[in-house]
Amino acid sequence: MAQNVNTLWYNKPAAHFEEALVLGNGKTGATVFGGVLSDQIYLNDATLWSGEPVDPYMNPDAYKHIPEIREALSNENYKLADRLNRSIQGKFSESYAPLGTMMLTFKHHSEYKNYRRELDINKAIATVSYDADDVHYTRRYFVSHPDKVMVVKLSASKKGALNFTVSFKSLLKYTSSGADNILQVNGYAPYHVAPDYWRETEPIKFDETRGTRFSSYFKIKNTGGHVIVSDSTIQVNNADEAILFVSTATSFNGFDKDPAKNGLNNKALAKKQLDDAFKISYPMLNKNHVADYQKYFKRVTFDLAQNTIPDLPTDERLKAYTKGADDKNLEILYFQYGRYLLISSSRTPGVPANLQGIWNPYIRPPWSSNYTMNINVEENYWMAESANLSEMHMPFLSFIGNLATTGKVTAKTFYGINRGWASAHNSDIWAMSNPVGDFGKSDPTWANWNMSGTWAVTHLWDHYLYTGDRDFLKGYAYPLMKGAAMFCLDWLVKDKQGYLITSPSTSPENNYVTPDGYKGGTLYGSTADLAMIRECFNQTIQAAEELKVDKGFRDSLKTALNQLYPYQIGKNGNLQEWYHDWKDADPQHRHQSHLYGLYPGHQITPLKTPQLAQAAKKTLEIRGDNTTGWSKGWRINLWARLGDGNHAYKMYRELLNYVEPDGAKNINYTGGGGTYPNLLDAHPPFQIDGNFGGAAGVIEMLLQSDDHDIYLLPARPDAWKTGTISGICARGGFEVSMKWQNGILQEAEVLSKNGKIGHLHYNGKSLTINTKKGGRYKINADFKVMNK
Repeated sequence: MAQNVNTLWYNKPAAHFEEALVLGNGKTGATVFGGVLSDQIYLNDATLWSGEPVDPYMNPDAYKHIPEIREALSNENYKLADRLNRSIQGKFSESYAPLGTMMLTFKHHSEYKNYRRELDINKAIATVSYDADDVHYTRRYFVSHPDKVMVVKLSASKKGALNFTVSFKSLLKYTSSGADNILQVNGYAPYHVAPDYWRETEPIKFDETRGTRFSSYFKIKNTGGHVIVSDSTIQVNNADEAILFVSTATSFNGFDKDPAKNGLNNKALAKKQLDDAFKISYPMLNKNHVADYQKYFKRVTFDLAQNTIPDLPTDERLKAYTKGADDKNLEILYFQYGRYLLISSSRTPGVPANLQGIWNPYIRPPWSSNYTMNINVEENYWMAESANLSEMHMPFLSFIGNLATTGKVTAKTFYGINRGWASAHNSDIWAMSNPVGDFGKSDPTWANWNMSGTWAVTHLWDHYLYTGDRDFLKGYAYPLMKGAAMFCLDWLVKDKQGYLITSPSTSPENNYVTPDGYKGGTLYGSTADLAMIRECFNQTIQAAEELKVDKGFRDSLKTALNQLYPYQIGKNGNLQEWYHDWKDADPQHRHQSHLYGLYPGHQITPLKTPQLAQAAKKTLEIRGDNTTGWSKGWRINLWARLGDGNHAYKMYRELLNYVEPDGAKNINYTGGGGTYPNLLDAHPPFQIDGNFGGAAGVIEMLLQSDDHDIYLLPARPDAWKTGTISGICARGGFEVSMKWQNGILQEAEVLSKNGKIGHLHYNGKSLTINTKKGGRYKINADFKVMNK
């Protein structure tokens, strides 16, 4: 029989986080283990972080060291430049916090049979069912966006058979009490948590007068039996059915508001959400939830014409796939699961999905579960527009405005730049923008990179290209783009040849080796910096032209663009990562930031810049394919942009390599990336960006677009010989559906959302369509429009 392409299922409870099922409404996250005697459910809230508003003036004189760093670099004294660059460092980011764990403890025998645990991503509902003591038990879990609560429906085939207790525990400080038939938990997060990789004498700091407050309220609606609420538990005895409501809230009131002194009333919010939802019948709660979720999820369908494959549990299926099984429906499931995860984790304004989406059990999670801005948070949103989830892009896009606020101070105090704004390697819910490193204690190789604002604003332009939202461009996006471009314009300096370069510079997390053997991170004119500046300048020029503003500024950007140090091809035929043709300390490094111009940028293409595309290909060949999960996600897209669908598909398959769950934070930087039993991405450890990068890569194989052209099936792998995909999006405001058979496009349909001219390309053929807003245009196998 065929596997359901929208269901993850298992025949045993989860023992580790990496086996559990994740649910979310874009703010409240739940991780369901599905145990029989006791079920633990990790709870998270997207707005619950350690810390408080950042002081951007933390290192007010840092900029005074820039001239001496530049002088050291001008003298080619890289060791001195590395040492001096430590002066341009500030504090670390704060950490995403776990809210707590809800426990459901059941009173029946430990022997059970017919166990099934599943997640239906078509409805965003998890189900656990089993037989024990001659009774069939079922639990259904969902987290509702419209009604702002988690709902768990517990039922039994025999009347009076439900006997269980609800309890709560947390790594944060909290108290609990029973009032109004509600178990009320109130607590607070630390005001500081050090990164898990950093040693401090007191890495977790609590103070009851500081930090974000949280509430988690629990209430039962029972049929039959009775409910007893104490100060620490809810006990359900002899019920026929029980519906458990969970409401979470925090005092977070914006990146610049003290959550302890000027926070929201988390208790009142949690109580109101609970009271409002409690009045609604379960069928209506379920209906509201499914309708809201499917409004987004059902926009895209994908089929690869595979009808027969054994109906194995998902973990076994993943193991078989890793050994080489042909399971196209698993490839579809992974893609659609990426879309499910974005809908479930990214619906809170100003609060993007973090390194773990919204699902985290640790008080010191890997890399603080923060916004790592030298690839990871951007990768989270690569597929937002193309996978027809533009609304889920907004939490990140609205966060950029917060970042620019602190970033104006960062530009002045760290870099001596008085126009525009800058941000660096890490950020958090407080929109921290400074370079990290604990004020000089860290290696500039990873701590000092300062181009994240330049990268982030390209998402604003992309959103405009996909949606055509001119008000968004004029009122919000363009001022931020202009600010990022201004910073870059004033940050650039001339090299000895008269080209414009960045100095000091780094290439995210990678080291060079100079001819005399020095291994370092600080240099001038890294390819990655200049690639991101090119993209930012080009897009800011286009935006200004679109809005017919700032001609003088536009011209200054055009002048600077023409003076940027050009891409260089090294003696090995590779695209140089460094200004000089130096060796990499690690030729197989997980980052490939110097290929930014190929993807996600649009500067390097096989069609328009064949020599640079060939050099980028050579770089990827040197880098190899064995890397971390998120890096595999990036390389899928890079190979797709090179038009090599088979290599992209090879890496997609390897992204789905089975990785054993271990419930630990064991980090592997050099390889071992893949997929855990619950289909979450393994860096390792769990990091969600690979899920999103992989899903973006599926679309990139089947549809590519830029600000002018749309390419159908540009990198379709041979393995996907026959298939259909509908509802994916192209720049220019187009929605595209396609059907292909035996590798040949049979038909396509283009929906024009904005009435723009569509320039379509397929297999050497080109087609221009003058569209009307709302018009649908069918294209036949001869690549001609059937209706106009």
